[in-house]
Amino acid sequence: MNFQDFLFYVFSAVLIASACGVITSRNPVHSALLLVLAFFTSSGLWIQLQAEFLAITLVLVYVGAVMVLFLFVVMMLDINLVKLREGFWGYLPLAAGVGVVLALEMGAVLWTF
Repeated sequence: MNFQDFLFYVFSAVLIASACGVITSRNPVHSALLLVLAFFTSSGLWIQLQAEFLAITLVLVYVGAVMVLFLFVVMMLDINLVKLREGFWGYLPLAAGVGVVLALEMGAVLWTF
């Protein structure tokens, strides 16, 4: 395994870990910061593919503008998450059904190839 492969695996592992952190974090500020980390690591993958323009565009547009705006809005709103989570468990059967349907569709697509 050469250094390029090692960097690819490191960037991919950090990207997957930060993406999982984005969807599992209970604090929206932590989710936004983990999303910034995911953008930077995906930018590293673009640089490895020798697509420097796309990597710099990703960092400038998403991290530089969108995420700064998102962090500003999240910090200024001070969202009360307790009220948002009150009716969360009522949607669990519907979400489980949709998840099963999506898993079956992905399995059908993979089975055809």
